[in-house]
Amino acid sequence: MIKSSKIGKKSVELQSAARPSRIRRDPPGGDADRLARAAWWNSSEWEIRLALAGMAFFALAIAAVVIDLGELVSR
Repeated sequence: MIKSSKIGKKSVELQSAARPSRIRRDPPGGDADRLARAAWWNSSEWEIRLALAGMAFFALAIAAVVIDLGELVSR
């Protein structure tokens, strides 16, 4: 059998942390009504609605340009 080597590094005793963890474990307090309004405006549902309205507006604008160009060319 091979004998274990004594050349390796010695283990170090770790000390406990000098100060406690700074991780926040509880959610921050706040006005429930203010948080409810913020959640309503930041809703992904509103984002989807606004995106669809923007696409419809852009499509109408392109259609208007195409119709106007058709009128100019046909004269």
